[in-house]
Amino acid sequence: MAIDNHSHDRLECRLADIDWAALRRPAYTPSPAAWEDEVLYFLLVDRFSDGNEQGGLDNDGRPAAGGGTPPFRFPDDAYRADRATWAAAGADWLGGNLKGLRSKLGYLARLGVTAIWLSPVFKQVAADRHSYHGYGIQNFLDVDPHFGTRQDLVDLVDEAHRLGIRVILDIILNHAGDVFGYRFDPQRYPDGGGGMDPRWDGAPYPVAGWRDARGETGLPFAPLDPVGPAWPDDGVWPVELQAAATFTGKGRISSWDYDPEFYEGDFCTLKDIDHGEHARDAAGRRIVDVFQPSPALNALCQVYKFWIGLADVDGFRIDTVKHMEPGATRYFAAVIKEYAQSLGKENFFLVGEITGGRTHAYNTLELTGLDAALGIDDIPDRMDYLAKGWREPAAFFDLFRNSALVNKSSHVWFGRHVVTLFDDHDQVRKGNDKGRFCGDKVNDGYAHARAVLGLNLCAMGIPCLYYGTEQGFDGAGDNDRYLRECMFGGAFGSLQSSGRHFFDEGHELYRFIADVCALRRRHLALRRGRQYLREISDSGAEGSFGLPRMIGGRILSVVPWSRLFADQEIVLAINTDAGQARSAWVTLDAGLNAGRERLACLYSSDPAQTGTYTAVAARNGRAVRLTVPAGGFVAYG
Repeated sequence: MAIDNHSHDRLECRLADIDWAALRRPAYTPSPAAWEDEVLYFLLVDRFSDGNEQGGLDNDGRPAAGGGTPPFRFPDDAYRADRATWAAAGADWLGGNLKGLRSKLGYLARLGVTAIWLSPVFKQVAADRHSYHGYGIQNFLDVDPHFGTRQDLVDLVDEAHRLGIRVILDIILNHAGDVFGYRFDPQRYPDGGGGMDPRWDGAPYPVAGWRDARGETGLPFAPLDPVGPAWPDDGVWPVELQAAATFTGKGRISSWDYDPEFYEGDFCTLKDIDHGEHARDAAGRRIVDVFQPSPALNALCQVYKFWIGLADVDGFRIDTVKHMEPGATRYFAAVIKEYAQSLGKENFFLVGEITGGRTHAYNTLELTGLDAALGIDDIPDRMDYLAKGWREPAAFFDLFRNSALVNKSSHVWFGRHVVTLFDDHDQVRKGNDKGRFCGDKVNDGYAHARAVLGLNLCAMGIPCLYYGTEQGFDGAGDNDRYLRECMFGGAFGSLQSSGRHFFDEGHELYRFIADVCALRRRHLALRRGRQYLREISDSGAEGSFGLPRMIGGRILSVVPWSRLFADQEIVLAINTDAGQARSAWVTLDAGLNAGRERLACLYSSDPAQTGTYTAVAARNGRAVRLTVPAGGFVAYG
């Protein structure tokens, strides 16, 4: 679809200027039948592709036109860049863009990805030279020029759909960028703030003014003239967000779990938006199902309806849901779902970033109508360290089996309502000790990569891969930037490199992921089946079977589980020992396998095993003996 590629003086600066009838396409891409069928891939647009990579294949599998950046070669190109210069580069914009991403959609399709989750692409505060991540929005109705244009986003989504890939936009409702500055009150903040915005103490602070393109606060804190010099880089846009009442204005959060501070406070320098309020009972407690949305929330609903209508996107990942009133999230979800359904998108995907643990996340889903929670607390921790042998298998698998605790009778409820991943862009769970899975040198993360990938792709949940995992990215350090290396190289390539790109479709982890994604596509049980951790035994003797567990604080063992759907059982297993292959007798469903004599190896990380058979024996009901390669993964059925 082609759109009028407006110059900045013609872009809509008011929601009231949008021509909704002209915006609407003749037809929209329908939603998938079930999001648990999809394989997600999360990427930071600035760090993915600038379109200048040399070699490789285009979206249709033909040799790509030549670029200037040669491919990375290990070990020759690894750890060659000056550490200090390399690390400093990682704090700034580096040049990835939407056109570059569009050129790599074939790379993702061949990997097995069926949905891409993009970091926010909206226009950022011009004065913030570190907002490459996209979470500091200044204009909610435009694409940041670092990434391209609205047309580039439309073209990206159209090409993704042609290749069978859905597109999920990362969006922000909780806050805008650092679009205004506070005036320090010496009585409340006698030290002048120490160079930081004032802390939340429950009352609003006076505002010095809107920030201009240089970050200075000389503009009155009032609606701006859309045909004056403030457009397009000063203040916040669209105009409907320029009322002073849009923002809570109460300063930054310092106590991240104190209510109402974590609802009302600013997320560091990012300015909190007032979404409205719940009615309260006589004791002052929120009445959860009575919520009055603010004009700002209604404006944001219109903003994100616009992006669905314009670009035909398939879902939103909603940032910092914990910091929003549940009623605001519920209201937004209802508005967006209705609009998407009016376009034929019956299953538009809304996934929330909800910190605070599993119970809080699932309670929030129930209160708000979101489709899924992003598993960023317990799930990645247990998945990561189970694969390396440092967590109890039951501790991971129990995250998906106790659906009765949230009043759900289905054995697969969690599988539809959680997005599972083990790496991401900020690793909230790790504090200041950041590190990708393969960046864990103490535990030789790379040697366990197949185990964690098999677990992520074939255990219950909607699997999500973090960009660069398929190329063995190993960033680690005391800052988020080390988790955000450039696929296209530049000054901040992975493995402390520069000037080399990482789109190697022959990489052993890329090939492994592609194989397991293909396995997943062939077997519905691996996408929607019930899940059971299986008992094991070294000897197979009567009475020797039990669930795999840690011994002496570590587990170096076969860890098997089954996915069951209708009359099919697929048995999967990882080996948490990266030093040697491990074997064990593994219990099967006795009823489904009563008459079976053998199981076929559907896939193994050791190619010699794939296509072989193992006998079904009358042990512990019914069982098979499985051998799993060192740090590897197998599937039998």
